Amino acid sequence: MQRALFIGGTGTISMAITKAVAQNPDWELYLINRGTRADEIPDNVNLINADINDEEMIEEAIDGLRFDCVCDFIGFTPEQVERDYRLFRGRCGQYIYISSASAYNKPCRNYIITEGTALANPFWEYSRNKIYCESFLMDKYEKEGFPATIVRPSHTYDVRSVPLGVHGEKGSWQVIKRMLEGKPVLVQGDGTSLWTMTFNEDFAKGFVGLMGNPHAIGESFQITSDETLTWNQIYEAIADALDVDYIPYYVSSEFLASVSDYDYFGSLLGDKSNSVVFDNSKIKKAVPGFTCTVRFDQGVRKAIDYCLSHPECQVPDPEFDLFCDRVIDALEEAKDRLR
Repeated sequence: MQRALFIGGTGTISMAITKAVAQNPDWELYLINRGTRADEIPDNVNLINADINDEEMIEEAIDGLRFDCVCDFIGFTPEQVERDYRLFRGRCGQYIYISSASAYNKPCRNYIITEGTALANPFWEYSRNKIYCESFLMDKYEKEGFPATIVRPSHTYDVRSVPLGVHGEKGSWQVIKRMLEGKPVLVQGDGTSLWTMTFNEDFAKGFVGLMGNPHAIGESFQITSDETLTWNQIYEAIADALDVDYIPYYVSSEFLASVSDYDYFGSLLGDKSNSVVFDNSKIKKAVPGFTCTVRFDQGVRKAIDYCLSHPECQVPDPEFDLFCDRVIDALEEAKDRLR
């Protein structure tokens, strides 16, 4: 039996992987976690309740243990990945780092994205940090043989939140509420740019196939659905699941970024405003049989049903609601002045 260690393991992407690995008889799973969603962690998972940033505590907790695979789902900064390198050098057969497809060159030189697409994002510090972390790990692999694997998810979602383009700091519920109330929702651009949504259980299939896979060492992989949608199709699927009309209000990403305190500069200009189509040939070659089977209209219906039946998912965001109304009113007023 192989032994895996997850740092995090209970997030949108990682909970599906945790559950999949826990059901796999070939793996014994450990989680470093501070109690987040502890009631959902399978009983056969070995939980290390500790702060990964406390290196002395982690050293003590994993003393005498060697892992065939270590996966960091919450490494966002260079300092965090450098910490992992110190902790797990010589202690693991493979280290998988979760990067981001937002690290690919923006604006896109080619809308078809492969693992060979250049990494550069002048719009988003989050993505630049991911790029640095990738570079650090590949340097350690090339110079020391540190067994790193890079995984780049794109827009991956689960049942607890409806994936959107434009929302506030408290998530998607306020947009859902606007749709239920028959109010227009902000959509970046004209809604025709291309995007990809991936259900977390589909993502988990590809990820688990890379764990302990010797062909993944020193390599990077993107794992996404092959389904490509426009943002209009995405919002229409959400409206259909809610049984309401889709009433878009189109606003340029540059305008939203310039008039808002929300990080639309990064999340839109550095990511969601760009048309992207992912070529998943590499992950399919490394993990034979991998394919995503949950269409977006199916996955988002699961998310809508879950959110409507779980009050804890219905987090109001009156500040964002007011922002939407102000943007629409201001643009309508500008139209009137120019008529």
